[in-house]
Amino acid sequence: MSKFLINRIKDKAFQVWGLIATLIGIVLLAVFIGDIFMDGIQRLDLDFLRSLPSRFPEESGIKVAMMGSVWIMGLTALISFPLGVAAGIYLEEYAKKNKFSSFLEMNISNLAGVPSIIYGLLGIMIFVRTLGFGNSLLSGAMTLSLLILPIIIVATREAIKAVPDSIRQGSYGMGASKWQTIWYQVLPASFGGILTGVILALSRAVGEAAPLIAVGALAYVPFAPASPMDEFTVLPIQIFNWTSRPQHGFIINAAAAILVLLAITLLMNGMAVLLRYRWQKKLTG
Repeated sequence: MSKFLINRIKDKAFQVWGLIATLIGIVLLAVFIGDIFMDGIQRLDLDFLRSLPSRFPEESGIKVAMMGSVWIMGLTALISFPLGVAAGIYLEEYAKKNKFSSFLEMNISNLAGVPSIIYGLLGIMIFVRTLGFGNSLLSGAMTLSLLILPIIIVATREAIKAVPDSIRQGSYGMGASKWQTIWYQVLPASFGGILTGVILALSRAVGEAAPLIAVGALAYVPFAPASPMDEFTVLPIQIFNWTSRPQHGFIINAAAAILVLLAITLLMNGMAVLLRYRWQKKLTG
């Protein structure tokens, strides 16, 4: 048998194995989501969305956890967006290409893969104890900002890289400075890609529970937070709390809350895909 034929057989075998692996993943995911949907849809109604926590499963809702998630996402976006975009612009447009900048780039890329609980331990040391913010929304938002900053920085750099160099040269040719070129030409052209990265990073943060548990988010909070210094809970922690209860009614509640969390995540990812599509279409003309 010739070497060419052997390589063709290996290529075909790998293609079949990849297809089988993909189907296994899709089927398992469909089974899990289907089971959650069958349990949760019977509990999902307006009363469930606007009810406070209760020790009775049929009276318990996700209003407090939803408000906590909204607060956390808003504060995290306010903190991480300007920092991540500014760092990405500096590294891509201003930083000199030397060993130090290579060291920074390598560490930022590696930070994106660090387990989230490590950020939680960092958050409890810096924000909760050293800065004295306590078990507040602000501590949680700052911890999640650390978690998603590397993702936003990398997305910003990639979006800026994708801007055609002819746009910069045209701006310089009209007498614009470097900052004017970045502010009026590069950032508008790359904003769709940057926003896509930010939304994807926030969609990861909305499902995180481990770092928030580490900084002291509570499993039971009787009232919705009203300021950044209030104690809080979020949807993933509420789900974790309900799944640990012995009553079957709380398992149904957890399935309904998972459906709400899935809907939020799919909505955010859908927005990111739409923005990326429009941005790429604009760049390619």
